[in-house]
Amino acid sequence: MTLNGYNIEDAKILHLGGKPLNAPEGYQNNLKVLYSQVTTPASTKKTRYISSTPDRILDAPQLRNDFYLNLLDWSSRNVLAVALHNSVYLWDATQGDILLLMKLESEEDYICSLSWTKEGSYLAIGTSDCKVQLWDVENQKRLRSMASHTARVGSLSWNDHVLSSGSRSGHIHHHDVRVADHHIFTLSGHSQEVCGLKWSPDGRYLASGGNDNLVCVWPRVQEGSGSNDSQSVRCWSEHQGAVKALAWCPWQPNILASGGGTSDRHIRIWNVNSGSCITSLDTQSQISSLVFAPNYKELVSAHGYAHNNVTIWKYPSLTRVAELNGHEDRVLSLTLSPDGSTVATVAGDETIRLWKSFEVDPVQKKAKERVAKSSSSAIHQSIR
Repeated sequence: MTLNGYNIEDAKILHLGGKPLNAPEGYQNNLKVLYSQVTTPASTKKTRYISSTPDRILDAPQLRNDFYLNLLDWSSRNVLAVALHNSVYLWDATQGDILLLMKLESEEDYICSLSWTKEGSYLAIGTSDCKVQLWDVENQKRLRSMASHTARVGSLSWNDHVLSSGSRSGHIHHHDVRVADHHIFTLSGHSQEVCGLKWSPDGRYLASGGNDNLVCVWPRVQEGSGSNDSQSVRCWSEHQGAVKALAWCPWQPNILASGGGTSDRHIRIWNVNSGSCITSLDTQSQISSLVFAPNYKELVSAHGYAHNNVTIWKYPSLTRVAELNGHEDRVLSLTLSPDGSTVATVAGDETIRLWKSFEVDPVQKKAKERVAKSSSSAIHQSIR
């Protein structure tokens, strides 16, 4: 049957059976696909769920509500250390056990800072009576007490066998914990209390933040250099408030994040190599702590007045991913679990909250573990 000379069988405009014919070779269609029911890789990606409630809440009675102190640290062996007034407690996150590690003799004295070694066997403790104690956690034994500061020690950071400590005097001391004469170096760049102190993951630079609103970056200690003083590589004065919050980016070693206190409220991202401020963001709240979360390439900030919460930001865009609310007083400090899945926060409401915000899906996790296994080092240096 024909219609205007066409075979009607060939002129059907709707055909419900069979597959469409393949286009001839070399044929190009200029039309863009506006809608397709075939799932593209992007549309199969499940959006991650971030719980707005903590995974666990621990009581922290007698916690000092002091912005300048660093009273929480999570070890590579999955043990969370917290200082409550003049005592240090350890919570084994794997077993759930709680242990009182030590207590200062005087009721007047209090713990000001805590820092685990990389291997997680030793804990450094800074005190209000100007000392730094070193504890062997497995044997619950104090190895040494190091005196060199003239004021309380509110910040600590390790770089192999060198422990750096920041004091209310504005001085930073480097201690070689292997030798009797431990105080090997003094850095004097701050005029007020050093409340933030962080060695970069590659051990090249030490970042310090002070109540004088400065962020300084110092070079690694030169062994046997003879000189007992060092010049900072960078010193930035852009913050308008105390800088306690400092974090190095684990996947970009030259990137440092800093956060300012109540009169500043800004997160600033610095490139240490060029000395430039890459990004600046007003969080509209006091920043007490920062940490990079590698699992999803994010930055986490802890806040005091006025929000008293925790915010997760996408890095490097610093767009807000989530807010974690629940603390009833200012959040003083935060620290990341060794597997990077959980952030622990401690606040003036005398609670520690664990937020499981960065869990990796099992497939990704397996791939990561394979890489980690192949690159893990067998060299462990112990402290005498």
